[in-house]
Amino acid sequence: MSVRVIEKKMEDVMEIMRHPDQVRNVGTLAHVDHGKTTTSDSLLMGAGLLSPKVAGKALALDYVEIEQLRQMTVKAANISLYFEYGGKPYLINFIDTPGHVDFTGHVTRSLRVMDGALVVVDSVEGVMTQTETVVRQAMEELVRPVLFINKIDRLIKELRLSPNEIMQRIVSIVKDFNGLIDMYAPPEFKDKWKISVDKGQVALGSALAKWGITIPMAAKAGIKFSNIIDAYEKDAVGELAQEFPLHVTLLTMLIEHTPPPNVAQRYRIPKIWKGDLNSDIGKALLEADPNGPTVIAVSKVNKDPHAGLIATGRVFSGTIHEGDELFVLGTKVQKRILQTYLYMGPNRVIVPAVSAGNIVALLGIDEARAGDTIVAPQIREIPPFEKLRYISEPVVTVAIEPKNPNDLAKIVEALRDLVIEDPTLSLKIDEETGQVLLSGVGTLHLEIATWMLKERTKLDFVVSQPLVRFRETVRVKSQVFEGKSPNKHNKLYISVEPLDETTIGLVQMGDVTEDMDAKERARILRDKAGWDADEARGIWAIDETYVNILIDKTSGIQHLREIKDYIVQGFRWSTGAGPLAQEPVRGVKVVLHDATIHEDPAHRGPAQIMPAAKNAMFAAMISAKPTLLEPLLLLEAKTTSENIGPVTSVITRHRGRIIDVSQSEYMVTVKGEIPVIESFNLSDELRSAASGRVFWSLQFSRWAPVPESILTDLVMKVRERKGLPKEMPKVEDYINAL
Repeated sequence: MSVRVIEKKMEDVMEIMRHPDQVRNVGTLAHVDHGKTTTSDSLLMGAGLLSPKVAGKALALDYVEIEQLRQMTVKAANISLYFEYGGKPYLINFIDTPGHVDFTGHVTRSLRVMDGALVVVDSVEGVMTQTETVVRQAMEELVRPVLFINKIDRLIKELRLSPNEIMQRIVSIVKDFNGLIDMYAPPEFKDKWKISVDKGQVALGSALAKWGITIPMAAKAGIKFSNIIDAYEKDAVGELAQEFPLHVTLLTMLIEHTPPPNVAQRYRIPKIWKGDLNSDIGKALLEADPNGPTVIAVSKVNKDPHAGLIATGRVFSGTIHEGDELFVLGTKVQKRILQTYLYMGPNRVIVPAVSAGNIVALLGIDEARAGDTIVAPQIREIPPFEKLRYISEPVVTVAIEPKNPNDLAKIVEALRDLVIEDPTLSLKIDEETGQVLLSGVGTLHLEIATWMLKERTKLDFVVSQPLVRFRETVRVKSQVFEGKSPNKHNKLYISVEPLDETTIGLVQMGDVTEDMDAKERARILRDKAGWDADEARGIWAIDETYVNILIDKTSGIQHLREIKDYIVQGFRWSTGAGPLAQEPVRGVKVVLHDATIHEDPAHRGPAQIMPAAKNAMFAAMISAKPTLLEPLLLLEAKTTSENIGPVTSVITRHRGRIIDVSQSEYMVTVKGEIPVIESFNLSDELRSAASGRVFWSLQFSRWAPVPESILTDLVMKVRERKGLPKEMPKVEDYINAL
């Protein structure tokens, strides 16, 4: 990719940035292998950033080496495209996002800075599970979609459809797609955002052959599907690409049918920012005002081997200049910006300033993380943007052990950088054994992460077989248990009970958070989840990672305020590794009923209070029918009717459950759920069962109790793996009941 070409346009780009109506912030969304990155290559070619000879094969935005090797996108890549339309120049800040479910965290982060989405769908496979997932994510962030139906050549060459049948297939895909918008869009956008073939909101074409057309374009040019079929039969597809270049069709569609930032922010800001919209800052955010105070949402952080950490984000208000001071709301750190950049795929181009409505890369603010809000120091008291909500959790773990023990520190440092770049990875270092555990969304996620670790460190290490992370929970309400501090001078009286699914959903969706106004939180829990108002007002802490809540129901306890923080720390310590198998605790309400506290502060420090809280909590959990929760995956498999039996038998053999079987014009779709622990060899078995005539997708579905018949055996296996005593824990191990 030539930097010379980029710099030639840079003065034009700087001028366009100052006119929000000539800016679009968009990205690709799709199921894996539906052709997003090949599509992006055509757009780069159109913007003069890639040679026409290699577009479609270059995968220019897959610039991480393993992406080229695996022919798939594992990161979100940014690029700013220059395009002239209707006699006016436009700047299109474009993001190519991954399609594989293991990398949906990158999609979540990218959507925060996008206003429009180019959803790419394979004409044969149609709308798949992951298409549904990314559209749902887009609707949650109020990102408006348009559709590109790719690989039209498959309908012609593989399925040999007639022009009429091709049209029916397109109508069917558009209907399915609009069904997703109907399902997931907020009420005020359901009808407005449904796509129309007649309005030119659907493009048809082939990213590999570099042609694309909309129905209005075809009508204007007098082109019919029979002409397209003829072009393929006469080997004249090159002429199609010359007459209807894909990049012109797609960029035109994006400019016409996705909103500029000053329009999008009027409806997006109320959704993603809970501050006062009538304040000066609120008005600047709604209008994407380049003269307002600087407010930036960080979407990703990358480690540059030469420069250090680079934070990428959307400027929602103000203009950021090289040398400006910025304040990170989360970590409360103030730093000077050393350089401001625009992204050009793997290249960053230094620019003096970036104004509201555009995407910027910043050097110098090392403390920023994906999801953070960074602002001008004088407005440091404003609320941050809403937290990013990831739909997948890190449920698969590997242990990483350096071959040379002296390399451990370097490996841990590199892993910490990877977790900064990809917050859906989770790193845990066992203090007792020194074991390094890396958790990810799936096996591919971890495979890519360990490959990148190898590339960066050039060190030798051993990676264990993948293990599944479970969660611990309770099934009934416990009695109250007494937890004594080690010095016996302090006593805490605690019970536990399961949280209801409505409350768990409110915490997961961010409707109920630890740092929100207590009265507002109590009102939501009372109205939406049927909580008692007094109990809701007594919430002390919410563990948003694993979804647990600590409540104070005491009254008039002396010195309780002084030890509140220690009890909260004990609660977090205990939910991080439960009593059954030291797996994280999920969906548990912990209630403090009473306490006896020593009057001398020397006798009531954290070393006394935290174990008292843990002992009472664990005793209560053991008495409340504890169980393990396992992660389930939603599986969607498409195959031919004759292979339906073999495919369903593979699923049921792996403790899977069939939810739905539906027949479309060309194939049968099977939907089901399968435990993650049963999914590791699924690929080979499905291919073998269907003689290769099956394609499928897996994505995180939910947590579910493991079957009672295997619970004890499973707990024992996990305990043995962790070096814990080979017996089920008892209440007496922690405390005596009242």
